[in-house]
Amino acid sequence: MKKYLLLLVSLISFSVVAQKAVPSPPAVASQKIGNTEIMIKYAQPSVKGRLVFGTKEAKALVPYGEVWRTGANEATTFEISNDITVQGKTLAKGVYSLLTIPGETEWTIIFNKEAKMWGAYTYKEANDILRVKARVSEHAHTEQFTIGITAAGQVTLDWDKSSVSFYLK
Repeated sequence: MKKYLLLLVSLISFSVVAQKAVPSPPAVASQKIGNTEIMIKYAQPSVKGRLVFGTKEAKALVPYGEVWRTGANEATTFEISNDITVQGKTLAKGVYSLLTIPGETEWTIIFNKEAKMWGAYTYKEANDILRVKARVSEHAHTEQFTIGITAAGQVTLDWDKSSVSFYLK
């Protein structure tokens, strides 16, 4: 009996430690804008002393000019309960993958109809529903990738020293 109790306690302890050690934990950003519910599900990678955005030659984690899943693990999903506009362009209600193409001064924000994909490995440009541009600004270091949404409709992607915002109405 003692052996089983010890095994059970050990398994529970290991499970608790393993949960705390998730390298890119799941996160959700949600907001109601008007009568539209917006929910963004993503995973939060950390900088961990690495070069995050930059060139392939510099061995950046997220190279400029390449499609990024906008987080870690599965592609980030963007769900809206009603039609909205993104940077002034219409996006129909539904669930999309939210991908990006980072650049030094401007990013391309992509809404793709393939909502379930691991990373961006199976990404197909033909499935893009909407692409918009957003400016990059520099800000204080953010160790863990974070997505925020304000009640005014500003979606912000912050990681390392980069911040990118786009607007919903």
